[in-house]
Amino acid sequence: MTDTLDLIVIGAGMAGISAAKKCARAGWSVAIVDELPYGGTCALRGCDPKKMLRAGAEAVEAARRLAGKGVTGETRIDWPALMKHKESFTDPVPESMESGLKEAGVRTLHGRARFTAEDRIEIDGHGEIAFRHALIATGAKPRPLDFPGAERLIDSTDFLNLAELPRRIVFVGGGYISFEFAHIAARAGAQVTILDRGARQLKMFDPDLVDMLLERSRAAGIEIVAEAVLESVEEADGAHRVVYRKAGESHAIDANLVVHGAGRLPAIDHLDLAAAGIETENGGVKVTPWLQSPSNPRIFAAGDTAASPGKPLTPVAVFEGKIAASNMLKDKRTEPDYTGVPSVVFTIPELARVGLLEEEARARGDVEVSFTDTSGWFSQKRLGESHAGAKVITDKDGKILGAHMFGPDYAELINVFSLAIKLGLTAAQVKAMPAAYPTGASDIGSMF
Repeated sequence: MTDTLDLIVIGAGMAGISAAKKCARAGWSVAIVDELPYGGTCALRGCDPKKMLRAGAEAVEAARRLAGKGVTGETRIDWPALMKHKESFTDPVPESMESGLKEAGVRTLHGRARFTAEDRIEIDGHGEIAFRHALIATGAKPRPLDFPGAERLIDSTDFLNLAELPRRIVFVGGGYISFEFAHIAARAGAQVTILDRGARQLKMFDPDLVDMLLERSRAAGIEIVAEAVLESVEEADGAHRVVYRKAGESHAIDANLVVHGAGRLPAIDHLDLAAAGIETENGGVKVTPWLQSPSNPRIFAAGDTAASPGKPLTPVAVFEGKIAASNMLKDKRTEPDYTGVPSVVFTIPELARVGLLEEEARARGDVEVSFTDTSGWFSQKRLGESHAGAKVITDKDGKILGAHMFGPDYAELINVFSLAIKLGLTAAQVKAMPAAYPTGASDIGSMF
């Protein structure tokens, strides 16, 4: 490729694809490159395949909750069949994504990319390419672990491709990945343990509701060990022996599988950013509030790669990609609005939040906090669910500052509060919403 591209996008995940299409449709010459199949983490190695597997776990859990309440018989997960169900979604994604890009006028390339100058990039198998603009959207990768035997762990991608589910599984880390996969594995019949070095798990979520989740997790058969510092993972009779220290004492647990769930970092190490004069910050690409590199104005970054205020969530990656594209096209400095972005841990049931945590809200001034145990409500009673709760935070004028929920279908209900926060609505305005009955949304008026 000898001509100078208007835009080269590095990373064919949701941020990169949305930006590439937008610029190509505006008439720019655009290419996109990825060394992995097109689709990115969410569609291929994260959010979507995880929820495909969760569907099986939900069905098993629903039957168990209603055992003796009109539902009889054993329901179990056939793991290989569930995997095929997952693959029915993921397998067509790369071709579909690439076809959509080509239809939009984007040139699709495959290979590892690295910068060679401020306005040039080299791609394996394609040589050096000149560009006017570049968008870095390479996503994230598992955080490196430093202890003997760390290489024996598998990551979330490997877990989502397991042909068979081992009997004993240890998850390392107390975040999204460990809890979501642990809840799936436990419902599929595995003996599951979560080891977390911190005293508090899922730190980005409301602690009162996290406590509910921990109780519910243990009721599902998941062992959770807090303040456990991993020392080594060793071979033990064809399996693994996980050695950890807690309260000054050494402990060991045997497992057939050990899964890395201890966080992720921007995947930028291979790009040779220094060759293009691109500065980094907090492990990601340093950007201005409008997602442009301050050290090389040709470069923009979006999604998990960017050291922006946005959380590492798919919706954030998508709108950052679109805003970065718009800023490049129009030479503007539009800043993303991160107000009202919800986040969910897809355990069973799920844990959701949007807006400020209680401690964050109280630090700003007088607030009203309504914390309700909803486990006895009709919405949970009909499902046989034992744990559920909601916390809504408002300011002195009734404006909703934050909402936190744990319970069945609350991943959907949190979107109502997301819209309320985005629009600056008050509690009274939200309560005035007539909702279909009986639905989860009809519970909102009683939550605060």
